Amino acid sequence: MKLNRLITALLIIMTLIGCSSKTEELDEETISAGLLVTESGLGDNAFSDLAFQGLTQARDELDIVFDYREPFDEQYEQHLEELIGQNHDVIIGLSFSTAPAIETMAETYPEQQFVIIDDVIDLPNVTSITFKEDEGSYLIGLIAGMRTESDVVGFIGGVDTEVIRTFERGFVEGVEEVNSDAEILTEYAGTFDDDQLGADIANNMIDEGADYLFPSAGFTGTGALQEAENEGVYAFGVDTDQYTIAEEAIVTSMVKNVNTAIYEVVESLHNGEELNGEHLELGLDEDGVGLAPIRVIELSTLEERTLEQAQSDS
Repeated sequence: MKLNRLITALLIIMTLIGCSSKTEELDEETISAGLLVTESGLGDNAFSDLAFQGLTQARDELDIVFDYREPFDEQYEQHLEELIGQNHDVIIGLSFSTAPAIETMAETYPEQQFVIIDDVIDLPNVTSITFKEDEGSYLIGLIAGMRTESDVVGFIGGVDTEVIRTFERGFVEGVEEVNSDAEILTEYAGTFDDDQLGADIANNMIDEGADYLFPSAGFTGTGALQEAENEGVYAFGVDTDQYTIAEEAIVTSMVKNVNTAIYEVVESLHNGEELNGEHLELGLDEDGVGLAPIRVIELSTLEERTLEQAQSDS
């Protein structure tokens, strides 16, 4: 499983060839961005990769340039200092783990514009973007609750944070809405970066009868998805369409359009607009979250109507 991640990371890095040389040609009219991904780094098939995709799209379509750092050493402030030294128009940090360092740097460098994803920082030079994960996870819960044959489903979280709890809450509410008999197993791995641990947790839940699993756990979740496929049960991806990770198991994914949000931030700068330190909260109505195509199973007409009604009621 580690090999899959390495291959993904190498492919991402290859897309940056020429980016550094282009940075040397930067002029005053070219928008530049710095990105600090999560400590799991690129190749997670989820959060970090989505952010990278948003900036890659902006590079290709808007002719911006960008650089990024992977804080495997968790030295967030040091990596931010490096990006600040490159004079980017905006520096983007991902998740709660980067938030304390973003706040410190934003106070130290009040003229530098920052964006924090998945947390809120109340400073005039920090734009905060959060998502209504519960709205998307609720839809996943509806599907699991309607389709489970064992009446046992499972949620696997990474680190126990408010954001992941929001994923869990929406999933539980969706299951309970359509299946009062369902038992919902929940376990937190304590990490986003251990695919083997994710596989072990998934295997334990399957042994307890779970036939649908929903991991929100980064690379730890990748292990859970692949274990679901190995054991012949169903699962749901998260953040991005993760179907290719386990094509025989993944019914759909709760997509979190981090890439779109980041692209739109950079696009606004490209169009001459200024960031103003606002807090943007994106849900179903704002196209911040949603579902990837449903595969592997076919919903009945009634199940499709239930899902469509939930989406329209958001």
